[in-house]
Amino acid sequence: MFGRDPWGGPLEISNADSATDDDRSRNLQEYDRAALSRQLDETQQSWLLAAPGDPSGKKKKRYVDLGCIVVSRKLFLWTLGSVLGVGLLIGLIMLIVKTVPHRHRPPPPPDEYTLALHKALMFFNAQRSGPLPKHNNVSWRGNSGMKDGLSDDAIRRSLVGGYYDAGDAIKFNFPMSFAMTMLSWSVIEYSDKYEAAGELDHVKGIIKWGTDYLLKTFNSSADIIDRIVAQVGQGDTSKGPNPNDHYCWVRPEDIDYPRPVYECHSCSDLAGEMAAALAAASIVFKDSKTYSEKLVHGARTLFKYGREQRGRYSPGGSDPSLFYNSTSYWDEFVWGGAWLYFATGNSSYLQLATAPGLAKHAGAFWGGPDYGVFSWDNKLTGAQVLLSRLRLFLSPGYPYEEILRTFHNQTGNIMCSYLPYFTSFNRTKGGLIQLNHGRPQPLQYAVNAAFLSSLFSDYLEAADTPGWYCGPNFYSTDTLRGFAKTQIDYILGNNPRKMSYIVGYGKRYPKHVHHRGASIPKNGARYGCKGGYKWRDSTRPNPNTIVGAMVAGPDRHDGFRDVRVNYNYTEPTLAGNAGLVAALISLSGVKTGVDKNTIFSAVPPMFPTPPPPPASWKP
Repeated sequence: MFGRDPWGGPLEISNADSATDDDRSRNLQEYDRAALSRQLDETQQSWLLAAPGDPSGKKKKRYVDLGCIVVSRKLFLWTLGSVLGVGLLIGLIMLIVKTVPHRHRPPPPPDEYTLALHKALMFFNAQRSGPLPKHNNVSWRGNSGMKDGLSDDAIRRSLVGGYYDAGDAIKFNFPMSFAMTMLSWSVIEYSDKYEAAGELDHVKGIIKWGTDYLLKTFNSSADIIDRIVAQVGQGDTSKGPNPNDHYCWVRPEDIDYPRPVYECHSCSDLAGEMAAALAAASIVFKDSKTYSEKLVHGARTLFKYGREQRGRYSPGGSDPSLFYNSTSYWDEFVWGGAWLYFATGNSSYLQLATAPGLAKHAGAFWGGPDYGVFSWDNKLTGAQVLLSRLRLFLSPGYPYEEILRTFHNQTGNIMCSYLPYFTSFNRTKGGLIQLNHGRPQPLQYAVNAAFLSSLFSDYLEAADTPGWYCGPNFYSTDTLRGFAKTQIDYILGNNPRKMSYIVGYGKRYPKHVHHRGASIPKNGARYGCKGGYKWRDSTRPNPNTIVGAMVAGPDRHDGFRDVRVNYNYTEPTLAGNAGLVAALISLSGVKTGVDKNTIFSAVPPMFPTPPPPPASWKP
């Protein structure tokens, strides 16, 4: 029988089954003797002779197979231990570095404009009416005006909240709305600067305190309204010694006399300004969809009412006309229409704001002594700057281009009039521009001009435009910012009197501010209507410092009297401080420019309509 040899040769198997066990044993012994008789080499002898306990077995090397390489076990363990040791050492060093306190290089100190901004915003905390928030940070103020609206039998609804206008306790809704519009505009343009200064949440809280109140002054949930609250409180003292907010000198917390509410049924100017305030604020709060939509709805309702019920909110002889008399409502139509367009993207508002007839009524095509003066009464200049922004960044083309180009050119002319090379407005010897032509309370107009000029220079730079022409002469954007800085620097102390006109800023500032709450100590005593006269007439400084209040300002000769009873020098206002805040934020910090896109967040892509073909030629 043959089997297959795995090495290739035949294998003969014979007598496989006949061999006994003894035969097999005998054959194996013969094989063993044959193997032992053969000479073995040294390696084979070491294999056979080495026993488990033999010392020579301990000396043999051990290896680790890593797959791609075979290494000595001893080398492998040494390398692994070294790596782990180094890792532990690095981890320990990092732990020590993180736990040991470090000395970081301190951030650069805030500039003067930022320092003044912190204080200017505090003024609004001091002017709050209603139940004060927990962190209002004005220790001498408390809850006040808690029955506003409810105590008037003709109204019988809550008008609690909002802001007192100045040194009294009257809530004038017309300048209050303008103040909220200005603050919102500054946040839309410079939100990054506010955040860098740590004031973004603060200023948004200030705006919301105002807009929450404005929503109470009309039926904000309705689509059609027939009235608006114009004022809470009374200031006319010509009708005798009846207790009211101007006759009495008491803290707002101690008011016990009637506070009548004034409603208007045809007030286009107030409606237009309130619509602007709510529309601008809706952009500020666009991340809060529900609140933003509520503001937009209120703005639409107000603007529609103002367009349909024509009239001024301050007719002759009324209480509002004595203090904040509106000269017309056409500028509020342009102003409110522009803000509603940015808030909604509805082109019908842009068509209205750019209507040549509306611009003509607002005074856009004629000069006059107050042309270019931006204030709570005249919004035309602000509206022109705002619509110039639209042309610079979106360029909507036909049919808006012609009037937008006109507004842009007029804005350039107004900026020229602010420069000291021209004589449109006089200046004091100290350099303060006299936008109100020497009349009292000049600072509120100067800060508004400073804001617009600084803002317009940022618009030009964002549009890669190095400057603008005043006649044949070209001026750089730095010239505009230079004008803004001179006006704000004057207010901060660079003036002939070397004093700051912002309370609490600098070493020297007004100490006798015309302000009831600041002039009466919070000592637990309650002073009646005339009981506070002794504090009004006192020559001692106010016991409470109303931080951040910008007073009315000096006269045309740079003179200033720090006297409490002279409000033309020492009374601060809500609208004035709003312009101050806007100017300060535009100049503060590093030169970062404006936020180009946020204001256009609701504006859809624009596809300009081609202009109509020219008329056919006729011989």
